Amino acid sequence: MAIPLLQYAPKSQNERVAGYEVGSEEQPKVYSTENLPSPTEMDELIWASYRQVFSEHQILKSNRQTFAESQLRYGQITVRDFIRALATSPAFLTLNYETNSNYRFAEICVQRILGRDIYNEREKIAWSIVIATKGVEGFIDAVLDSEEYLDNFGYDTVPYQRRRILPQQAKGDTPFNLKTPRYGAYHRSQLGFPQVVWQNQVRRFIPQDKRLREGDPAGYLGMARSLNNAQGNPPPRVSTFNMNYEALVPRKK
Repeated sequence: MAIPLLQYAPKSQNERVAGYEVGSEEQPKVYSTENLPSPTEMDELIWASYRQVFSEHQILKSNRQTFAESQLRYGQITVRDFIRALATSPAFLTLNYETNSNYRFAEICVQRILGRDIYNEREKIAWSIVIATKGVEGFIDAVLDSEEYLDNFGYDTVPYQRRRILPQQAKGDTPFNLKTPRYGAYHRSQLGFPQVVWQNQVRRFIPQDKRLREGDPAGYLGMARSLNNAQGNPPPRVSTFNMNYEALVPRKK
């Protein structure tokens, strides 16, 4: 008997409300196959799928899924099936699943596939239970078959980051595909990060314009002060063997 998905709620009721957003450069471009795209538009759609599932520094020629691309071009699979092929490919699992904990991997997949940030720790735990019970492919299927995915992207639309625009800010949130997928908080703690480096000598930062140049008289100020505080030469010592005691003793006349 499979364990049911743990129930979780959004961290705010605002997540349930459709936002009023003015179109700008921060708005994502929607790629879909609802209307028959041209070969150039299909290339852009495939590239957008790679850019959404993989991070920017993971998009390599060796990570391409050419067989899935061919099936998508000829209409044998849907966009949702192509996203499933990318998320379950050995390249994606090697770069993201094998280098992270289940909690971090669940967060990455929610960001890339559902197009939003994780709600809370309870959602991480819920999806990590699915990974542990159904495996990675079962987890990806559960995310793609979820009501949230089908309501927002359906079968023909490439997932995109939803609500990237932040209220009362000129720039939006950092895109998910630009965030590094490795070294989450768990792995940083395992590796001993952050590391505290102790220095015996306290260094002061001196701006470039305030640093002394070669030959600057101010650089000799310390030496001049040391000369003023220097003591004179001590008096010469006279050996007692060279002293004439008889001549020094006063005589009575």
